Amino acid sequence: MVRTRIAPSPTGFFHIGTARTALFNYLFAKKNNGSFIVRIEDTDKERSKPEFERDILEGLTWLGMQWDEGPDKKGEYGPYHQSERFALYRRYLEELNNKSLLYKCYCTKEELEEEREMQVLSRQPPRYSGKCSARTAAEQHALEKEGRTSTLRFRIERNRKLTIKDHIRGDLTFDTDILDDFIIAKDFDTPLYNFAVVIDDHLMKISHIIRGEEHISNVPKQALLAEALDFSTPEFAHLPLILNPDRTKLSKRQNKVSLLEYRTDGYLSEALINFMVLLGWNPGGDREIFTLAELEEIFDLTRVNKSGSIFDTHKLDWFNAHYIREMDISKLTSLCTPYFISAGYLTEKEASAKHEDAKIEKIVDLERERIHKISEIPLHTSYFFLTDVEYDDHLLLWKNTSPQATQEGLRIAEKVLLSLDESDFTASKIEQKLKQAIVEGKLKNGVVLWPLRVSLTGLAASPSPFDVAAILGKKKTLERVSHALKRISSLRP
Repeated sequence: MVRTRIAPSPTGFFHIGTARTALFNYLFAKKNNGSFIVRIEDTDKERSKPEFERDILEGLTWLGMQWDEGPDKKGEYGPYHQSERFALYRRYLEELNNKSLLYKCYCTKEELEEEREMQVLSRQPPRYSGKCSARTAAEQHALEKEGRTSTLRFRIERNRKLTIKDHIRGDLTFDTDILDDFIIAKDFDTPLYNFAVVIDDHLMKISHIIRGEEHISNVPKQALLAEALDFSTPEFAHLPLILNPDRTKLSKRQNKVSLLEYRTDGYLSEALINFMVLLGWNPGGDREIFTLAELEEIFDLTRVNKSGSIFDTHKLDWFNAHYIREMDISKLTSLCTPYFISAGYLTEKEASAKHEDAKIEKIVDLERERIHKISEIPLHTSYFFLTDVEYDDHLLLWKNTSPQATQEGLRIAEKVLLSLDESDFTASKIEQKLKQAIVEGKLKNGVVLWPLRVSLTGLAASPSPFDVAAILGKKKTLERVSHALKRISSLRP
């Protein structure tokens, strides 16, 4: 039975890198008819916060990765918070102690640093010397009487080569002679990561541990602990790093790293899924667009790369623009509406009005081809909501057309627009009548349509003036044309 897990710590907002790791675990489980588990590693009592846990679960839900077991979906292997599992950890710490595989270490941070500095100077591999491993009970008592505190170190068997299979990197071989007797707990009631994770993965029957390559150094520690406790070792797969464009590790200095920041910024979950899966996974062929359901069918760990993947925001924008164009217009409008409200273009009451909703839908549909993020929609459509649009008067002039010729072209447009009834004030009818007038007047399209576009939007690039006029309505359209005619008259020939 394939069982994968994502085990984030609720000490910060859900990281985009953790989300990528969660996605690979989720897809591997679904492809193999297995289970995907969420475990919250909240043993850091001071830094763990409920709001961070909510952020993690909300992020997974937004992406569509529904877990089979977790803190809010109980299973037979819970509890799913590490903070509720301390009795289990203590039991296994005592087992290791009874096997003489633990010892108390009283070394201070300063002593350990000095020891490492001496090893480096002597060109020796820097590792803990093990000097506390043979202390007598009397020596320990004396140190405690001095006020020294201790930690619990795991005693490693030396002169061994440990080989672990990795589904992405092949065999990983480790020499126990260069490993520390590492600390696995502060005391019998305070386990640390490498110990707790081994207990949890065993008791929750995790079959595959899929995680970032920064955890490769933890493999021998966790494998040795599993062996010492007579556990079977899960299978491993270590994912490549996600890198900034300068090939440094992904950081908030160059990119957003909180997953839900991307949602706030107007990215769609479908785009994030599609983008993240290609950060390290090669589907083969040229195809790039995949739904989550499709990925559940075709994902294969053997096609994951070893080398790091560049986090290319331009590529993410490309994916997002694709899904914006493909989305049902009603759903897209509902996603855009909060941004209109935030920009002050709509009130909550206006947004819920049916007639206003229909208008907003037309605006969104008109501009969906031009935006990469939903958050951009107010900027691209502001001219629909403003009383007056701002622009340089000279923008009204098409190419080398004179102010007089431009004014005449715009008057022709005004005359056509005035002739249309409200019921005929549609994009198709406006286009038909304007083009007919242009042909009859033996004019170039730009002489009429360019100043019309600018007068309605204030922009050099926008949707067609026919579509814009139809949405603005006859009254507002004519007001803007009239205003533009006055501005043209002030220009010198």
